[in-house]
Parts: sequence; C-alpha cells; structure tokens
Amino acid sequence: MRKLFCEISPLTYRISVCKCRLLRHIRDAWMHPHFAREQCAEPLPVLIYKHTSLIRRKLGNTQMDLQENKAVNLALSTPHVNGVLIRPGETFSFWHLVGNPTAAKGYREGVTINNWRVESGIGGGMCQFTNLLHWMILHTPLTITEHHHHDGLDLFPDFGRQVPFGTGTSILYNYVDYRFKNETDMTWQIVVYVTDTHLCGELRAERALPFKYHIQTENERFVRTADGVYRKGEIYRSRIDKRTGNVLDRELIKANHAKVMYDSSGLTIAEEAECS
Repeated sequence: MRKLFCEISPLTYRISVCKCRLLRHIRDAWMHPHFAREQCAEPLPVLIYKHTSLIRRKLGNTQMDLQENKAVNLALSTPHVNGVLIRPGETFSFWHLVGNPTAAKGYREGVTINNWRVESGIGGGMCQFTNLLHWMILHTPLTITEHHHHDGLDLFPDFGRQVPFGTGTSILYNYVDYRFKNETDMTWQIVVYVTDTHLCGELRAERALPFKYHIQTENERFVRTADGVYRKGEIYRSRIDKRTGNVLDRELIKANHAKVMYDSSGLTIAEEAECS
C-alpha cells in the first residue's frame, strides 16, 4: 500500500502537522466562531451534572510513569478551563482555552495514539480531560460540534470503567479539537479541578432543566470474525421528564464495532455464527 505523505518520514509528518494547524487557524479566522473565553471564580447556582475520573490507571502494558506525567499535564491544563462561562451563541473549544501543550510550559510525555499505535508524546494523556467534558456534555442539551474518537479499535482492556466504551474522545493540538456550542437561552459553566487521585468536573447552569438524560449501552458483546475479535454494541441517550419520569425521546448516539487490540483470552466471546 502506498504511504501517505505524513508517513514517509518524521520530517514529512511534522510538515503535515504544521499544515493542519495552519488550516485550522485559517478556518477559524474565516468562520469566526464566537469562542467562550470568560472565566468566573463564582460558580453558577445550579449543578446540572458532575463526574470524577481516576487519573492513574493501568492501560494495558503502558508504563506507569506516563500516568504520573499525565497527572502533571492535567494539573497544568485544568486552570485554563475551570470556571469558563459558555453564554448563548458561544462555542467551547478545548484547544482555544488550553493552548499548545509544550515542554516549555511544563507539559510532560504521556500516552498518545498515533496511526492506531500506542505511543508517547508531550502533553499526552489529556484526552482524559476531554473524555470527562464529553461525558458531562452528553447529559445536557448543548450541541456537540466537533468530536473525534479512535473509531474501529478497542485499544485497552477495561479497568474500572465508569462510562460506556465508545464515549471517549481524541484530541491533538490544534486541529483535532473537542467543541460544543451553546444553542440554549441560558449561560453554562464548566468547573474542573484535580485532586491527588482524580480529575473532577461539574457542569453548572443559571437554572435547572425540566428533564434529565440517561445514557446506557445495549447489546454489548465480543464477537469473533475471520480477522479477529470485535467489540460491538449500541449506546443510547434518553431524555426523561423529571416530573413524570416519562421518556421524552431516545436516540442512538453511537454504534460500536471496534477491533480488540489486546489479549482477548479472558473475554467471553460469542460464537462466529452469532455475529453474521
């Protein structure tokens, strides 16, 4: 198979990255989105949703020192987002707030995914930050405008999983971003911070919602095909009336079909006849 330009050498990869970053700057300048910028130390009155995420986790065979470095990276990046207000019509951009995570700013090497391989790089591991943001935003009527995921691959075995597989995010400064837009009629706020062990987040708003969201995976299973083991399942989001408990609407937000990239010997795998 013929290599892409970015795959020829480290130099061509860097050239490709520079091109993508430049194109992102040009596109933002042309479209001129109204980015959320203002940070407020005073929390908005209503807590809509909260979530915590364990920072140091065993991810396959990755080195634990990369997890320690991730803790540093998260501690450096959270103050740039903490308290940010997203007013009606504004767009939240992760990289617009955090900026380029360089070694000169104190960022360290963490886990990264490059060409479907687990590697390491400066600022790695911060996808855990956008994972937390995405999970909270899924519990709101805010409109997700940019979301990337390593579709097609199940890279690590589950370890204390709290959220459904397939709801993760991928980020890479600045052209692989996580963005959402406030198309509601009220202001929202993200509160995020780190403890010794956890990344903690709250999504707050000016007033309460008359409904809530419930997200669940259905029909999740591992199946074996001619070219390997796959993780399959569907993720649904339901909007529920708080007063009556009735389901107002229900939508499929993700259908997983991801090849398992780790040792599958400990998994319960369906017979091939069940995965036709």
